[in-house]
Parts: sequence; C-alpha cells; structure tokens
Amino acid sequence: MATTKTKHIEPYSSTYFGACALGGVIACGPTHTAVTPLDLVKCRRQVDPKIYTSNISAWRSIYAKEGVRGVFFGWSPTFIGYSFQGAGKYGFYEVFKYLYGEQMFPNMNKTVVYLGASASAEFLADIALCPLEAVKVRMQTTIPPFANTMREGFSKVTAKEGVAGLYKGISPLWARQIPYTMVKFATFETTVEYIYKTLGKPKHEYSGLQQTGVSFLGGYIAGIGCATISHPADVMVSKLNADRQAGESATKAMSRIYGNIGFTGLWNGLPVRILMIGTLTAFQWLIYDSFKVFLGLPTTGGH
Repeated sequence: MATTKTKHIEPYSSTYFGACALGGVIACGPTHTAVTPLDLVKCRRQVDPKIYTSNISAWRSIYAKEGVRGVFFGWSPTFIGYSFQGAGKYGFYEVFKYLYGEQMFPNMNKTVVYLGASASAEFLADIALCPLEAVKVRMQTTIPPFANTMREGFSKVTAKEGVAGLYKGISPLWARQIPYTMVKFATFETTVEYIYKTLGKPKHEYSGLQQTGVSFLGGYIAGIGCATISHPADVMVSKLNADRQAGESATKAMSRIYGNIGFTGLWNGLPVRILMIGTLTAFQWLIYDSFKVFLGLPTTGGH
C-alpha cells in the first residue's frame, strides 16, 4: 500500500490552483517544443501537400539546407505560446472543475462537468496562445520564412495588420482547441477511472509511480481521440494564417480555402498528428501528474 504524503498545499486553495497552472506550464511548454520538427512538417504539408514526399524526406531536406536550427524552426513562439496555454488549460480546468462540480452543480454527471470545465478553460487559454500561434504558423509555412525570429514575426504582423492580425485565427483556433481539450480531459478522466476499476483496487493503494503510469496510458488514449476530432480545424488554422487575404472575413476565407482543398484536404497530415498528439498528450499527463505527486497532491482522475 502506498504511503500517504503530508499535504503541504490545501486542495482547491489559490495555492493549489496556482500549482496546477505551473504544472501546466511544465507539462505543455517543453513537450510542444520537443515535437517542433513534427509540427513544422505537419504545418507545411497541410498548406502544401506536395511540398514533401514523406516526413523523413522533409527532415532530410530541411536539415541539409538549414541544419538543426531549421528542423526546430519556430521553437520560440511554440515554447512561449504553449507555456501560456498550458497554464490556462490545466490551471483553469482545475478551477472550473471545482466550481462546476463542487459548488454550482454538485449533482451533475461527472462527464458533463469535465466537458464544461475543459471547454471553459480552453476558451481562456487560447486567448493567450493565439498571437504566438499566428506568428509560429506564418514562420513555419512560408518559404522563404515570413520571419526568422519571433520578434521579427510580431513586428511584421503588427506593422501591417495591427494587433488584430495576431488574432485573425482565434475563431478557428477555438474550433480546433476547444473540442480537442474537451475530448482530452473527459476521455482522460473516464479512461483513468476505468483503468482503476479494471485493476480492482482503489487509486490510493497504488504508489505514486504506478499512478503516473496510469496517467501516461490514459493520456495516450485520450491523445488519439482528440487529435482526430480536432484535425480539420487544425488544417484550417494553418491555411488561414498562411493564406487569409487582407480584409477578408474568417467565414469568407474558410469558404474559399475549403473550396480549394475539399473535404479530403481537411485530413492532410492526420497520421503525423496522431503520432505527435498521442505522444504529446501522454507525456503531458505524465509530467503534470508527476509534478502534482512531487508536491504531495493526488494525481488527476480515478477518485
């Protein structure tokens, strides 16, 4: 039986929610940055399916021309953007899960609480992510690059389009990320609960290492689902940031882009994204829950 750690942080206190937000930064910023090579090729193939014959040939081509820096091109807006997003995603999820599930609707179905809390958290998190995602996508999908550094990218966008140019992808970003996060959190919570039921012992009887192993498995399963459901919107975000014309409304731009690529075009790069997001989500939950265990807090789900 696992030994019970002394809790130094009161659950559902401001310190607790702050710790969860910090855990989200640690879980999301480094992991998204680590898969920048996959994200770079995915974004370019979404915008131009014929640019590379395969992912391997893409990395070889980029490395031959630009070295390691080219393979990790766009890492800085990725790291900062997804660190901000991670803080909002995980921190606000814990806030809204407590608010909805414990305070406002204590008798509500748990899955509905997970869905509502994750949707609310992602809505806010994406407001912080959007400007950096806009710069990242433009840097990665234009050859030669729209900008060589994050600072140059911000300067170019704001000089030409103002601050509004950094948010022109907010609607499709919400369309991509909110369903993604709803599936990510609800599937994770449900999967973890099912795993513990299948194992046959209460969660608290397992060690912290065993609990984080469950988190990793639950995270990978959740990652496959959320990668698939959010992929068409992911393609549209890449297309909009690379190809939206000045003064063109989001609706008109999406209609024009869809007319060019069709339904099948919305699924360009899906296998790469499943590999990327499945692995990413698994490690994010592993890191996040390991951080909570380190602080003496329970892992997520399975209560």
